[in-house]
Amino acid sequence: MKRIILPLIAMFFVSNLVAQQDSKPSKTQFMIRGYGSAGFQALNDEGEKESSFNNGTFAPIILFKFSDKFMFETEMEFAYENGELETALEYANAMYTVNKYITIRAGKFLLPYGTFMERLHPSWINKLSSVPLGFGHDGIAPSSGVGVELRGAFILNGSRFNYALYSTNGPTLNDGNDEPEEAGILHFDNYEDNNKNKSVGGRIGFLPFTDSSTEVGFSFLNAKVGDKDSNYKDVSSNLIAYDFSFVKKVNSLGGIIDIKAQYNTSVTDDAIYIEVHEDGDEEEYTFENSSDSFYAQLSYKPTMSASNFLKNIELVGRYSELNTPEGAEWESNVNQTAFGVNYWLSWRSAIKVNYQIADGTGGHGGGRIDNKIFTIQWAFGI
Repeated sequence: MKRIILPLIAMFFVSNLVAQQDSKPSKTQFMIRGYGSAGFQALNDEGEKESSFNNGTFAPIILFKFSDKFMFETEMEFAYENGELETALEYANAMYTVNKYITIRAGKFLLPYGTFMERLHPSWINKLSSVPLGFGHDGIAPSSGVGVELRGAFILNGSRFNYALYSTNGPTLNDGNDEPEEAGILHFDNYEDNNKNKSVGGRIGFLPFTDSSTEVGFSFLNAKVGDKDSNYKDVSSNLIAYDFSFVKKVNSLGGIIDIKAQYNTSVTDDAIYIEVHEDGDEEEYTFENSSDSFYAQLSYKPTMSASNFLKNIELVGRYSELNTPEGAEWESNVNQTAFGVNYWLSWRSAIKVNYQIADGTGGHGGGRIDNKIFTIQWAFGI
């Protein structure tokens, strides 16, 4: 962590020193923003109940603007879990604006694979206290990558488009040598590439209406994922996502309707893995390595109500599914239903009361999945 924080502090003081020595006004700007959350959770997992207050998370975002065209950004996350302080570098990248159509960024950045991880996952933006199935730990949708990206927006025949095209180290295939129960799964936190191939991905977003109330998007990511010196060196993965967003004030309903949805697919070439039995015997096996996930979310906020209290109330519901390969050690078929009531203290701070039900089969432990979670979360942005 010191390797991250100390260079940023040094950059800040050096930039200010240069600005003081230069007779011309400096365009260098420094800003700290971020978000955090804290709350309470009660879990009922197949009849076993437990509850706990939690310290939540804090994610400071540090921004350096060196000129009108050049900027650096980074986000670090601090969370207290299982009695220990967990730290993570969410992203750290430099951005250069070529013109109003093209921006280049390099480093670690949130991937524009759909919209949830790049735009919606921060706790004060996410309308529920959890993420949909298919995202996060053991998810099939990537969240970030290390590489370079071109992004921007343009107008074509009166219609608005945004785009992103990137190349990163790409995901890595778990071949089961160290974790046999995860053979065939993809890992996305790849700071150093495991082969000479680089992933290629991108997203195109289309906004058909002049009020920008609706957006539909298509994303892809293709890469070789096997280690270069292994039997899996030619194994490739192809990921595709479709996303949808609709946000609009509807007078007949007296408020704002917000709809979000995303569908993800992940297809990895078939490969032969080794299963080690308790008696030490080994057995080869394979499976069709194809997964998919989906979520749809609807929220309503009565902003046109005469009551100041009701104006700040938001109702939200979400349904999601995750289906992983049949025959894999991590095979699962799970659905999740979540709904809640949020009270917005301000435009960037909310108290969220949520209830979530997960039902299905599979996972690393196998067997039945049946859990219910009640949460109260205070989320805020700064």
